[in-house]
Amino acid sequence: MSANVEAPSSSMDALKWIVSIALLAGAVVGNYMFEDQSVLLRAIGVVIAIAAGLGVAALTSKGQEFIAFAKEAKLEVRKVVWPTRQETVQTTFIVMIATVITALILWGLDGALFRIVGFLTGLEI
Repeated sequence: MSANVEAPSSSMDALKWIVSIALLAGAVVGNYMFEDQSVLLRAIGVVIAIAAGLGVAALTSKGQEFIAFAKEAKLEVRKVVWPTRQETVQTTFIVMIATVITALILWGLDGALFRIVGFLTGLEI
């Protein structure tokens, strides 16, 4: 784990966020405004506008912090020791058995409590 020091945000960050949000909103609005156009053209336009909006957002200090975080997360995922197929199947089987046993216990308790309450109140349902 690394010690992260917050970088001071530049004065242009607010403008970059406004542009990014405008591009993303433009993708949505443009998709509805040009509904008479081909779906393919609209999809390409939306993808381009979203990519541009995310690109501008990536230029902000928060965007760069997110990119650094994503890179660190990718490195951490590589360090994970993943279980083998056999371990996964065995663990799944154990969880299924435990779930069935718990369900049977709760079913039995529910039935017993239902009969006890019915006996104590004199109401048989």
